[in-house]
Amino acid sequence: MPTSIVTEHLELRLQTPEEVLASIEGMSPADRAEVSPDWLARVRSSLSADPWTHGFAVVRRTTGAVVGSCGYKGPPGDDAVVEIAYGVDPAHRGLGYATEMANALVTYAFGSGLVTVVRAHTRPAESASTRVLTKCRFERIGEVVDPEDGLVWRWELNASA
Repeated sequence: MPTSIVTEHLELRLQTPEEVLASIEGMSPADRAEVSPDWLARVRSSLSADPWTHGFAVVRRTTGAVVGSCGYKGPPGDDAVVEIAYGVDPAHRGLGYATEMANALVTYAFGSGLVTVVRAHTRPAESASTRVLTKCRFERIGEVVDPEDGLVWRWELNASA
């Protein structure tokens, strides 16, 4: 299991359960309300850092500045599908970091040998996230109702693509 993933401009540093919980505590009440209760329960019950559960703090390699975070919404299922999520802090947007994060997550997932499809969900409208996924060769396959997020667009990238 990697403790970090290094890309051209970024280092994705695997977070410990304690780091994840501390970052959640630092969120505003509105942002905390967006955290998945199922995911939070997995974090609280985990004993060690796990890339499928805890995700990565994303640091710009040249400055050491934290520019965002990214990770998976859980371990690969029996269907060999994993879902990614990523976010870039407002001061660092527009520099290609989200695309670099998404590509790093895809590369790690397919390289694990446990994943054949990487999935992502976005709000059902064109946005920066839909442009990131398009750049990363994801295809929008339709709309679904997510139990926590409501109506979303589903995006997928197959290992064979």
